[in-house]
Amino acid sequence: MERTQPIIAGVVTALVGFASSFTVVLAGLRAVGADERQAASGLMALCVAVGAVSIVLGLRYRMPIAIAWSTPGAALLLTADARFAEAVGAFVVCGLLIMAAGLIPWLSRAIAAIPGPIAAAMLAGVLLKLCLAPVQAMLDVPYLAGPVILVWALLYRFARTWAVPGALATAAAVIAIAYSPGDLSLVPVVEITLPAFSLSAVVGIGVPLFLVTMAAQNVPGMAVLSGYGYRPPLRGVLLATGAASALGGPFGGHAINLAAITAALAASPEAAPDPSRRWIASVTAGVSMIGLGLLSSAAAALVLLSPPVLVTAVAGLALFGALGSALSSAFTEAHGREGAVVTFAVTASGVSWLSVGSAFWGLVAGGLMHLLLRRAQAAGLRSTLPTDSR
Repeated sequence: MERTQPIIAGVVTALVGFASSFTVVLAGLRAVGADERQAASGLMALCVAVGAVSIVLGLRYRMPIAIAWSTPGAALLLTADARFAEAVGAFVVCGLLIMAAGLIPWLSRAIAAIPGPIAAAMLAGVLLKLCLAPVQAMLDVPYLAGPVILVWALLYRFARTWAVPGALATAAAVIAIAYSPGDLSLVPVVEITLPAFSLSAVVGIGVPLFLVTMAAQNVPGMAVLSGYGYRPPLRGVLLATGAASALGGPFGGHAINLAAITAALAASPEAAPDPSRRWIASVTAGVSMIGLGLLSSAAAALVLLSPPVLVTAVAGLALFGALGSALSSAFTEAHGREGAVVTFAVTASGVSWLSVGSAFWGLVAGGLMHLLLRRAQAAGLRSTLPTDSR
């Protein structure tokens, strides 16, 4: 059993990572103009990139370094406004920025200097609209959404790890019954889109995608690994994930990063009692993810048969936990709460100004509020200090 335990853990890591959020990826890519083939190609590119980097880093460092696509980044795409070629250009820029964060120490420090509540509030604002989708789906297609939400709720109560995969399987079943998909192609789809670079897409998609990937995925991912006693070199991780993200951009992949949610599946004692053997789990997860990527065209075709609101609803169910964590991180502490509230409100509004999406403006508005209040507090503190009467 001890020999197969990390292998089983790796397969489960890949299945949970794929099933819990691939609908978010497809919904995000369609939101920025990808057609059916481009969306399927993007999903496959992400699977291959995640798998390849997991294998390379696991073998290189002999640590369970689980890699995933940026689920918050995919959710961010739902609020973006750009042509798909421009979005692809933003994906490439995001990958280059991740590499730059690994090469330039001050850039990593600058990202780390963004107040945690503001970064969490931006993520919560991005996720809010998506997490409201199950409610909308119950109004629009109750006969499809009802069974999905019921299965999710029951599994969340009794087998939480399988709640989202169970909801996804239920969604696939009701789609097959309602729409008779017929034969689903198992031939992988590879669609190259030449990137177009525009300032609005880089600022509105590329930069927020980079920030949310670093703040909501890479930083927590390092924390999870550290909690289990592993400290991989951040520079090597960022260079590998950034390069893979940039290379995957023209194929439709938005960004990959350290796994944050599924990282514990490969790094915990459940993966293997011996910590020195847990790297096998992350390598196995990488191999499994590449295998799942070969089925991405069938998964995309099945999902795209259904009403868009049902796909978004399943994605929203997958992100309830992430929304709860983001809200908790944003508003638990009183210090800095005002800036977080401004960030959340502007981001959740979905407004677009100068062709730049609300996530960027939420970060700007919240950051300015934070600086304004910090200066006011500093001025108030100085006014209360005793003066020298000599």
